Amino acid sequence: MLKKVDSSQLKVGMYVHDLSCDWMTHPFMRNRFLLRSDEEIRKIVQAGIHDVVIDNSKGLDVQDAPSVAQAAADIERELVQIVSAPQPVTRIALSMELARATQLRRQAAGMVRTVMADVRMGNALEINRVRAMVHDITESILRNPGALTGLLRIKTKDDYTFLHSVSVCALMVAFCRSRGMDVATAYQAGLGGLLHDTGKALVPDAILNKPGRLTAEEFDLIKRHPRDGHTILLQTPDLGPIPLDITLHHHERRDGSGYPDGLVGDAIGELAQMAAIVDVYDALTSERCYHRGIPAADALRKLYEWSKFHFSPILVQDFMRCVGIYPVGTLVKLESGRLAVVIEANESNLLAPKVNVFFSTKSNAYIKPETVDLSRGLGFGGGDKIVGHESAARWQVDPMRFLALADA
Repeated sequence: MLKKVDSSQLKVGMYVHDLSCDWMTHPFMRNRFLLRSDEEIRKIVQAGIHDVVIDNSKGLDVQDAPSVAQAAADIERELVQIVSAPQPVTRIALSMELARATQLRRQAAGMVRTVMADVRMGNALEINRVRAMVHDITESILRNPGALTGLLRIKTKDDYTFLHSVSVCALMVAFCRSRGMDVATAYQAGLGGLLHDTGKALVPDAILNKPGRLTAEEFDLIKRHPRDGHTILLQTPDLGPIPLDITLHHHERRDGSGYPDGLVGDAIGELAQMAAIVDVYDALTSERCYHRGIPAADALRKLYEWSKFHFSPILVQDFMRCVGIYPVGTLVKLESGRLAVVIEANESNLLAPKVNVFFSTKSNAYIKPETVDLSRGLGFGGGDKIVGHESAARWQVDPMRFLALADA
C-alpha cells in the first residue's frame, strides 16, 4: 500500500515511492528507491522535502500513516471549501479575446527570445519594448484572463524557456487583479514575471536543456540565475523595486529551503511569494526536456500540499481561486461520458465552469460541439457535471481547437 508520511518519520529500510516534489529540487537520481542510510534521509530533509510517499509492500511501514487515497480525499474536501468564494467577472467573452491573445502569445515569446539573446551578447535591454509588451498583456488579462493564460498552457520542450516567462507574466497580472490589487501594481508584477528568468541567459543551453539529472555543479550554476538576473536588471534605468525583487527572490521558500538567500517567512516580499507560486505552477504543467507536464488540477493540488511549508497557504488558496480548480483550457470528462474543454469559470461555483463539449468517450468519436454551463440545471443549458480531468494524449484530441466556441 502507498502511504503518505512526514520526512521526520523516515527510517532506513523504507521504500520511497514518490518524493512529492519537483524533480529538479531533490538530490537523487531516481524518485523511487530503498532507503539504505541515514545520509539519504538527511539529504531528503535538507532538500526541504516534507511529505514522502512510501510503499509498505517493498519496505518498512508507518502504522498510523494515511494511505495516498485517504490523503487525496482529505485534500479534495478542503479544496471544495476553498474555491467557494466568488471571483471577478470578466469584461468580454473568451472567444472575442482569443485572436488578440494568440497574436500576443507569439509576439511576447519572440520578445523574450530577443531579451535572452541581448543579455548573452552583453547588450542593453530594450526596456521600452518590454514595457509596451507587458502593457498589452495586462490589457488582455483585464479583458479576459482565460484567453491568454489558456493559450499559454500550450508549450513544447523547445519553446518552454521563452513561453514560461510570458506565462508567469500573464498569471501574475491575473493573480494580482483577482486579489484586488490596482492595475499599476499588477503591471509591475507582470513586468517582473516577464523578466524573472533573465539570469538564465547566462546558463549554457546544454545545461538548461539537459534531459537527464543535473550534477551538483550544474545545479549550482542554475541556482545562480536569480542573482545574475537581478545584477543585469540593476543596470536597466527606472525599472523599479517590484521586478527586481521578483527576479531575485522567486525561488525563495517560506521554510528557508529556497535560494539565493534562504529567506524565511515574511522576509520574502508578498509579490515575490506570489511569483514563486506562479513559477512552480507553470513549470509543473509544462512539457520540459526532463519532465512531463501534469494537468493543471493536479498541479494545484500539489501546490496546496506544499503550501504547508514552502508557500503561504493564504496566497496558494487565492491563486487557486484565481485560476479555478479547472483552469481555462483544461480537458475534463463529464458524467455523461463526454469530453469538454473549460472555457470560463463560474464566479459563484468554480467546480461548475462553462465548457465546450466536443467528444464522446462512449463512441470514441467527435460529436457536434456544444457550449454547456455546468452551473445550470437540465433544460437550462446544463444538466451535467465534471467527474475528473483527462489526458488529451490518451484520447488523441486537441481541446484547444474548441476554445473559440464560447458564443456558439
